Amino acid sequence: MRTGSVNCKSFMSGGYRIDPDIYLSAGVQMRKELTSLPYELSNVGENAESVFLGNIFSRIFVNKPSHGVPYLAASDTVLSNIETGRYIAKSQAKQLSYLMLKKNWILITCSGTLGNVTYTNKSFEGHIATHDLIRIVPKEEKVNKGTLYAFLSSKYGYNQITQSQFGGVVKHINKEQTCNIIVPVFPNQFQKEVDGLIQEAAQLRERATDAIDEAKNLLTMFIDSKFERQFGARTNTVSSKKLYQSLNLRFDPPVFINDGVKLLESLPCEKQTLGDCDIEMWYPGIFKRAYVANGYPYIKGSDMFLVNPFRSCTQLSKTRTPQLEQLWLKEGMMLISCAGVCGQVKMITKEYEDKKAIGSPDIIRLVSSDELFTTEYIFAYLQLPVVFDFMQSLKYGSVIERFDIDNVKTIPIVKPTPKLSKQITDIIHRYMDCTYRAFKAEEKAVTMVEEEIEKWNS
Repeated sequence: MRTGSVNCKSFMSGGYRIDPDIYLSAGVQMRKELTSLPYELSNVGENAESVFLGNIFSRIFVNKPSHGVPYLAASDTVLSNIETGRYIAKSQAKQLSYLMLKKNWILITCSGTLGNVTYTNKSFEGHIATHDLIRIVPKEEKVNKGTLYAFLSSKYGYNQITQSQFGGVVKHINKEQTCNIIVPVFPNQFQKEVDGLIQEAAQLRERATDAIDEAKNLLTMFIDSKFERQFGARTNTVSSKKLYQSLNLRFDPPVFINDGVKLLESLPCEKQTLGDCDIEMWYPGIFKRAYVANGYPYIKGSDMFLVNPFRSCTQLSKTRTPQLEQLWLKEGMMLISCAGVCGQVKMITKEYEDKKAIGSPDIIRLVSSDELFTTEYIFAYLQLPVVFDFMQSLKYGSVIERFDIDNVKTIPIVKPTPKLSKQITDIIHRYMDCTYRAFKAEEKAVTMVEEEIEKWNS
């Protein structure tokens, strides 16, 4: 239990609120440490051309990408792949043009999960994001945009963001609270170095996105078949033989009425199932988790697609966590989500080994020893829309949908030429290198900011 005393001055600066969380949060201590710095103190509002959210609106979603504009929820902005497949109507997008994201903005999640900070690069341009997301447009008078982002991503920024949260079940922060976040005005040379690292990270993530797109485009051209989902009521006739051959004798409609299944069956390319490749797939199984303050970073299924899962992940005991050899997340390993949202894939890069991270037992791991069907080739292939659609036919369950390793083994995979396999493998290696270097550059920038503050409070 924590206790503290509040004087009239603190009460006034706290917006006349009487709830204890605002006065006993870590943000109070962080603000106190900032006052010990030999630098001028500014705030977010002074360093932004504008800080704004949108007005609430009813979304009109469309099925075809050609009829809409990509849409992002607040939780999508922190993902390593922001292409969610959701589109709002172009007619509505015209009215919401002020919510269109631009490069070099800073985004802060402000409802539910608070304080996730994102620095936008060119991949965000052309996307309309939810009204319920704080946008900061930096103006770089006292603090440049890279340093402002690094500070807000640090513990000194995060704890100030969450200090003034309000609401009952769903917590919120607003524009005024964001504008009042204290930001030190670091020396120009220090800011220049931090900003350089953040800009480097942003550019590397752009190159990583371009690499994924290049790999998928090569595969799409090789398959030479355009895929487009059909919508509306549809029927299909299923023979008893086909029913008998279906996975686990299933006869629920998604198994047989699925555009991905139909297209992959009709492809003239040479194919085999994923289970026929020289691969290893496993998940460790359920175990009792021993959570600690300082242990191994534990990456859950909901964390695995974040740009930086280490900011918010929990830690598991180094001595009471079983079967570690099966839990380690190692460079070159591929993960497949198999519960909730099924069929999303993640390539593990070197930062996971550096951090000695372990993954949820409820995520499928895949490592290939096949010279033709490499892990990198499979990673790119499973991201094709037609293959993702096929994987949705494998799901079972009601409240929480899922599939297992036996389901994944049935996925048809197109046999590449040796040249194509090497091309895609090399491209994915480039993607992995850019992702890792971007993580290291951003981590270094945030660490520099924290260490600069801490050295004046030691």
